[in-house]
Amino acid sequence: MDALKSTRPNQKLRTRKDLLQAASRLLRQGRNPSLEEIAEEAMVSRATAYRYFPGVEALLLEASLDVAVPDVRSLFAGTPTDDPLARLDRLEEAFHEMTRSNELQLRLMLMNALRQGASGEQDGATPIRQNRRSTLIDAALAPTRTQFRPEALDRLRKALALLYGTEAMLVFKDVLQLDDAEAREVTRWAIHALVEAARRER
Repeated sequence: MDALKSTRPNQKLRTRKDLLQAASRLLRQGRNPSLEEIAEEAMVSRATAYRYFPGVEALLLEASLDVAVPDVRSLFAGTPTDDPLARLDRLEEAFHEMTRSNELQLRLMLMNALRQGASGEQDGATPIRQNRRSTLIDAALAPTRTQFRPEALDRLRKALALLYGTEAMLVFKDVLQLDDAEAREVTRWAIHALVEAARRER
């Protein structure tokens, strides 16, 4: 029973990802698909699709952003495999470009997620957001894992998730009112400080 429970969050994340990928495929075909068409393409029911997205507009918005996420295979090409700072700096650069180029869409996507979370209709098990940043952070750190104790590496990857993505952009831009240059300087400083802290935990 415990094993079954532990697989359910992963299954739900896969279902959400399947819906996004189905929508992306239909968009690349030049179509403006309905939620029913996307659900059929993903081989799930219309009711299932509605559990993950409040409507077709939210689903298509996020699907269009999926293609803007950096590709792991090419992202770290030419980056040293033994230097976590260089690799995380490269990731920061890619995230900065992605968020700057898609700021309006990212704000709308976050608004949709906040609306879902505030509605009280979520069961707590169905994911509201797709976790893209952890995969990229893990890819950045993968060749350098032996430089950290396992517990320190786990804390590091979780702490780094606070520095990449839409939420970090909103804090720097809306709350602190920093320009791009200063925001990036603070981000890189925080990344380096976290890596050094994790290294000291040997």
